Amino acid sequence: MLDVTVGAEASLAQAWILPVRTGAIPLEHAAAAAAGGFTAAAGTACVLLGGERHIVLAGLGESAAPLDAEAAGAAGMAAALRVRRVALDARGLAPDAAAAFALGACLRAWHPPSDRTSVDEDAPRVRALDLVTDDPAAHTAWSRASCVLAGVEFARNLVTEPANSLTPATFIDRLDRLLDAGVELEVLWPFELEALGFGGLLAVGGGAAHPPQLAILRWRGDGAAPVAFIGKGVTFDTGGLSIKPAEGMWDMRADMAGAAACAGAMLALARRGATQAAIAILPLAENAVGSGSYRPGDVLRMHDGTTVEIIDTDAEGRLILADALAFALSEKPRAIVDLATLTGSIVVALGHVTAGLFANDDAWAARVAAAGASVGERLWRMPIDASHRDALASDIADIRQCVPGRGQPDACQAAAFLSTFARETPWVHLDIAGVESRDSADDRYAKGATGFGVRLLDALLP
Repeated sequence: MLDVTVGAEASLAQAWILPVRTGAIPLEHAAAAAAGGFTAAAGTACVLLGGERHIVLAGLGESAAPLDAEAAGAAGMAAALRVRRVALDARGLAPDAAAAFALGACLRAWHPPSDRTSVDEDAPRVRALDLVTDDPAAHTAWSRASCVLAGVEFARNLVTEPANSLTPATFIDRLDRLLDAGVELEVLWPFELEALGFGGLLAVGGGAAHPPQLAILRWRGDGAAPVAFIGKGVTFDTGGLSIKPAEGMWDMRADMAGAAACAGAMLALARRGATQAAIAILPLAENAVGSGSYRPGDVLRMHDGTTVEIIDTDAEGRLILADALAFALSEKPRAIVDLATLTGSIVVALGHVTAGLFANDDAWAARVAAAGASVGERLWRMPIDASHRDALASDIADIRQCVPGRGQPDACQAAAFLSTFARETPWVHLDIAGVESRDSADDRYAKGATGFGVRLLDALLP
């Protein structure tokens, strides 16, 4: 994380970012802004070159709402990445907006960890940030925002780590950081998974040299019934025997972004001392090709006893999520959210800025969607209807894993499959394929992992 100092002054800053509302550009900068076509629209920036210190105007639009302030911070930071220390002039902003201004800047300044042995002259160089404010309450607001920032960065770093170093076992090793924050960790090893009947998780991980495991994270909070987070944790996905084409397979190290988001959210909740109890269930496996690989045509028995006919071993995510959902019910959660880079079809439907939301409970779906909207993580409600469930009928098992052939509404059918394991518990499934990373930097995110879902889950719980 950046070294962030909150105070009334900034020392040694090489660039100042000034938030500006539409129609309120300071007179001393008006001519330069006009020459650059800067109108202070939300999420835009204009660099004014100075002597030893550059000035960056960051647009707030017509308001200084937290999301607009966050967009301004991100845009301003994108224009100031070539310096070591940046000052954010948040004087005049409300405490929540000031914290959001800094949060946006920090999120945009993140860059992926690198194993390069040579210095990258084009790499971002910002190392420290001064949040200049005249309101003491901004300290408290930033303290809260910094907790979620830690969770997002934790998730982004996990998603970035290559699969030869991030195996199911080393993923669990990374969770030690959460223990220091007060999160409890329980791990189910393969012999325990077998004894408990985790047929989906064991099958998906059966062909890999690194065996599957289940991580269970608990934040006790007020001790009441928890909200359950479930994250798909496929540390690399070859597709199994239904092997993927080589094109694009290098991105399959990010197929654990759902689990990373859940872990990051638990870190954020613990660091801020959330009152609501939460549990995160992370099924971790590598979907590899080997002598123990499961096959199309196999029938698996899941943790709750449901039998599943396998059609495509590259539809592995729904199998490990199904086992985790069945296990979650034994914890008697008040509600469940699962996150997964599950289907390519959701990317076709919604692109790379919006995740798909599926649910069995309208009130819970509305609450999750509202949490996403409050932090700028966009969701769109997608259907699960009788046709999606009927398509999963099997002649030899209780249910088919998926439907063969092209042109299927696979995201909806996958959600229909998962809904059978959630049963009557309020449940939301978020298909985050397409939003878990960026191929290039945009006005909010640096290139690479986004940590999508951490902030949403954090906002969901008091």
